[in-house]
Amino acid sequence: MNGTASSECLNLGLIGAGPWGRNYIKTIAGLNGVRLSRLASRNPESPALAGTGCQISEDWGEMLAVGDLDGVIIATPAAFHAEITLAALDHNLPVLVEKPMTLSASEAEAVLGAARSKDSIVRVGHIHLYSAAWEALKREARALGPLRAISTLAGKWGPFNRQAPVLWEWGSHDVAMCLDLVGRPPEKTAARVIERRLIEEGPDRGEGISLVLDLDFGGVTAKIAVSDLYEDKKRLFTASFEGGELVYDDTGPEKLRLKTMPRDPGATFKLGPGTPLERAVLDFCAAVRKGRPDYDDAALGRDVVQTLEQLDKQIL
Repeated sequence: MNGTASSECLNLGLIGAGPWGRNYIKTIAGLNGVRLSRLASRNPESPALAGTGCQISEDWGEMLAVGDLDGVIIATPAAFHAEITLAALDHNLPVLVEKPMTLSASEAEAVLGAARSKDSIVRVGHIHLYSAAWEALKREARALGPLRAISTLAGKWGPFNRQAPVLWEWGSHDVAMCLDLVGRPPEKTAARVIERRLIEEGPDRGEGISLVLDLDFGGVTAKIAVSDLYEDKKRLFTASFEGGELVYDDTGPEKLRLKTMPRDPGATFKLGPGTPLERAVLDFCAAVRKGRPDYDDAALGRDVVQTLEQLDKQIL
């Protein structure tokens, strides 16, 4: 690491000031012990977004080479993730990269290999894995016996001119959650299109799509439904165990419920503080301060990308 990770305040760099980049800027501004000291972006609004005290450059390579950062967050379109992550690792910088880690299995393998060879830190922004509700789900699951099945529902209306396809935009979250809970990649995958619809009105004209993805882990099955044709935003993850169901509902008032009978409204849980993004940044900062190699998350990111690539090949 090039900065002073043992000092009181960590200096982070951010590459990208699009929608998620702006979320990172706001989140970091509200945290103690960390500051956004550099931003690489061509967004003309960057100076106003980042505020005073943040150095701005249009050249992310130039930012990585300066040598005064403790870590870097990559929030660019996914097509650039592999190139920038590898460059950051070449500069011995810990990395938090948005999901998906890359857009191909070969690139994901290259990132994981670089992280291992350099004994570095790579975290992937599978944001739901940092949710307090997800933390509680994994804790409560230990008392419910074997996992039997998973079902998920996720998506919203549009946009239909997106840079990332629905599978990679929405499905990456669901696949990451499934792999994290089961603890291994699936043995078999299947994907099918349920609906295609041409949207010709509104600013985001294009084709909408609904997909159903099947993951077979050998004894545990997962059925994932993702779409950009849902009128209301949905993010529902149901894990069925021998002793009951845990329902993660990111858009509902109660983020996690336990149901032990079919008509049971479900018990709820008191959850830890912080938004998922706050928790993700703090977790990254904690890893940077420890200064030890940490690429388990990159291994999961690689497995997620491999699974998505397998599914993508089956979508006609």
